[in-house]
Amino acid sequence: MSDSRIEILRTMVEACLDEKAFDISILEVKDLTILADYFIIASGRSHLHVRSIAENVIKELEEFEIKPLRREGFQQGAWVVLDYGFIILHVFREQEREYYNLESLWGNAKRLTAKEISIIK
Repeated sequence: MSDSRIEILRTMVEACLDEKAFDISILEVKDLTILADYFIIASGRSHLHVRSIAENVIKELEEFEIKPLRREGFQQGAWVVLDYGFIILHVFREQEREYYNLESLWGNAKRLTAKEISIIK
C-alpha cells in the first residue's frame, strides 16, 4: 500500500474515531471486487451520530482537497456510504450493521489492524 493511500486510510479512520465511531473494521477487498481496494466499516449509535461521523470524514479529507465521488444515505442516516474511489466508507447505525453484516458478506477479505495503517505505532 502506498504511503498516500495509508495516509488517506489513516485520516478516515481517525476522523471516525474523533466522532466516537465504534467497532471499526478495515477490509482489504482489492482481490475480491473492482468496487474498491478497501472498505472501512464503522458504527454509530443513532441517525445523527452516523451522519456526524460521515460529515467529519468529509471535512477532514477536504482539508487535503479530497472529495467523495459519491455519497449516499445522509437523508436517512441509518447507513451512509462515502465512495472515495479506492476506499469506500460505510457508517451504519448498529441495527443496520447487524442486519446487513458486510463483514460476513466480505468474509474472505483480509482485515487490516490499526497498527498496519499506522494509527498505533
